[in-house]
Amino acid sequence: MDRKLACAPIMDSMSLWQLLLHFDQHLGAAIVHYGPFVYALLFVVVFAEIGVLPLFFLPGDPLLFLCGAFCASGYLNLWVLMPVLFVAALGGSLLNYSVGRVIGVRVLSRQLRWVDQAALQRTHTFYAEHGDVTFLLSPFIAVVRTFAPFVGGIAGMSAARFVLAAAAGALLWSVSLPVLGYFFGNVPQVRDHMGAIVLSGIVLGVGALVATQLWRRVRARVGR
Repeated sequence: MDRKLACAPIMDSMSLWQLLLHFDQHLGAAIVHYGPFVYALLFVVVFAEIGVLPLFFLPGDPLLFLCGAFCASGYLNLWVLMPVLFVAALGGSLLNYSVGRVIGVRVLSRQLRWVDQAALQRTHTFYAEHGDVTFLLSPFIAVVRTFAPFVGGIAGMSAARFVLAAAAGALLWSVSLPVLGYFFGNVPQVRDHMGAIVLSGIVLGVGALVATQLWRRVRARVGR
C-alpha cells in the first residue's frame, strides 16, 4: 500500500450501509472524512460481523490488517485501535452467545431463512471436534467467527467458560492482525497474500493441537 493516504472523498450518495459493507475498501477515505470517529465505525463493523448472524459477510481479517498498515503510516493509532477492536469482538461474541442461549434451538428446528444453515452446521461440527479451542481459532476464520459464539450458546456452554475462551480469542485476533499489518502491511507480497498467510497459521495451530491430543492418547494407552 502506498504510504500516501488516498484522499478521494466519500461520495455523498453513498449510504452508511454501503460504507460499512465495504469498509476495508473505503478505509482511507473514511479516515479523511470522519477523522477520530472512524474508530466508532470500526467498532460497529467488527461488533456487527461477530454479533449479528445475518451480517457474517462484513469485512474482518483484511480490515484489521489494513488498519495496522494505516497505523504504520500514522493515520491511525495502534494503541487506540487494538482496545477498540478487542471490545468490539468480545462484545459481539457475548451478544451472539446470548442469542444462542435464548433462541438457538428454535433457529435450528425452524430453518430460518436469515440464518445460513450450512455455515451453522459446519461451525457446530467444528465446535464438537475442538471444544473451547474453537473460540481461540474462530476469529481468524471468516463466517466461523460469527457462528461460533452462537453455537456455544446453543450447546449450553457456561457463561464463565465462554467469556474466558472468547476473550482469549478476541485478544489474539485484535492484536495479531493489526500488528502484522503495522509491520508488513506496506509490503505488497504480504498484503496480497494475507488471507493465505492467516490460513496457514490456522492450519499449523490446529495441526499442533491435533498432534498434541494424539500424543496424549498414545501415552495414555502405553501407560496402561
